[in-house]
Amino acid sequence: MGKLDNKVAVISGGARGQGRSHAVALAKEGASVILLDICQDIEGNNYPLARREDLDETVNLVEKEGVKAYAIECDVRERSQTWDAVAEGVRELGRLDIVVANAGICPMGKRAPLQSWSDTIDVDLAGVFNLVQGSLQHLESGASIIATGSLAAQLGATGNQGAGGSAYSLAKQVVARYVNDLSPILGRKGIRINAVHPTNCNTDMLHNEGMYGVFRPDLEHPTLDDVKPVFPMMHSLKVPYIEPQDVSNAVVFLASEDSRYITGMQLRIDAGGYAKTIPWKG
Repeated sequence: MGKLDNKVAVISGGARGQGRSHAVALAKEGASVILLDICQDIEGNNYPLARREDLDETVNLVEKEGVKAYAIECDVRERSQTWDAVAEGVRELGRLDIVVANAGICPMGKRAPLQSWSDTIDVDLAGVFNLVQGSLQHLESGASIIATGSLAAQLGATGNQGAGGSAYSLAKQVVARYVNDLSPILGRKGIRINAVHPTNCNTDMLHNEGMYGVFRPDLEHPTLDDVKPVFPMMHSLKVPYIEPQDVSNAVVFLASEDSRYITGMQLRIDAGGYAKTIPWKG
């Protein structure tokens, strides 16, 4: 028996990266999954996003665990489209118990266009609002909502992140506050909401020249070899980055009855990055 047998989850940004990892991890515990992903590039984002074949591969990986998967191409920036996609998935799989608001972009670097500001806010902030609000009508007592934040929500913006990086930091800060403030309201209905805040994670969002340039602004075209020695400097634990599975372990915990009395939590999976950077306030 799994911890999530007969449950149904919806995951945005489910085609690859952390979203795919979360989908497979939830499936291993018995949950069927509604997968949402835009499956195309966004103008203000400076690295390629997932494609339909990536989403289809996630479906295959979920179904290998003996549960159902239902995939929908969906742009979480569009409220009505997102609400309709959730409703379609619920009609197909019969219920909804777990919401993972994971879709995000992070167009870092000074070369990112100004359009990256509004696109990042629309995906990383409005996209969370749209998925959560569109899911609430389908949730009952015992449901769990998990929003993907970032260590950036605690550390704030730096001068070399560019427009997209600055918007990313702001969006994740507001997501953290949203989770905190919504938790007592949803608690009256028996619904929990929490946030996970990863540090650098081994996905396409990290591995692109714009992101590398934030860590090595002295180089014109930095590579992974250039930045890998720098990455661990932001952590207490000397690792360059975490793996998607490390975040998925937290998502499964927050989705399951193991965390039945945990809500409004800001759970950092950050290799000690926050503790190393932010002084203790008591």
